[in-house]
Amino acid sequence: MDAIRTRLSAIRRHWVIAVIALVLVVLWIAFGALIGFLPGMVALALFALVVWWVVLEVIAWRARRTGTTTNPRREARTAVIAGVAVALVGFGLMQAVPYGRDRTAPPVTGEPTWSSAATRDLMVRACYQCHSSVVDYPAYANVAPTSWAVQHHIDEARGAVNYSQFATDPGRADDTIEVIRDGSMPPAYFTRFGTNPQANLTDAEKAALIAGLEKTPGMGDQGERGERGERDGD
Repeated sequence: MDAIRTRLSAIRRHWVIAVIALVLVVLWIAFGALIGFLPGMVALALFALVVWWVVLEVIAWRARRTGTTTNPRREARTAVIAGVAVALVGFGLMQAVPYGRDRTAPPVTGEPTWSSAATRDLMVRACYQCHSSVVDYPAYANVAPTSWAVQHHIDEARGAVNYSQFATDPGRADDTIEVIRDGSMPPAYFTRFGTNPQANLTDAEKAALIAGLEKTPGMGDQGERGERGERDGD
């Protein structure tokens, strides 16, 4: 409790530094929300704040043990240096995490029987960057934590449906028309900041895609009915 009171007292003395740190944390979390990786960015922010707190406590403990006197200016300088050091070291350690760098693609076992080449082309533009075994990773996917966010989205997408493995595991492909129609796919963060501009389909392209998917077996109710009709006819 004494350590907490001491640190809270230091925060009150150096409220400008505290406000700047808070703003940076809020911006970090907001960026996480924009790229669809909010829980991960919140966890990283909390971890960094805890480490920063511990580092400052260790520095204060050593100062007390050696009898070193401190003044507000030195205390503020120490807090800033410790914060920058934690951020830089943390950023470096994040780059060493292998998640997001092991990009072994799952096998291609067979796509849906698309109703037309145009339908497939639109699907490739709008969905294949995550929902396929053939993914072209962007340059920003080489730097953590955005690399973690990209890989998380791809893993999550493939877990729902991988159109490159439709022949062996259709997953939730029958939801395809519904999620495109209601606008939840592709997700908003997928095209933010000018990323993946090819996925920004016009209203006419979206209508053409839905029409093509309605004629593609396994892509929705009509596709399923068509598939069942073919089986019944056989």
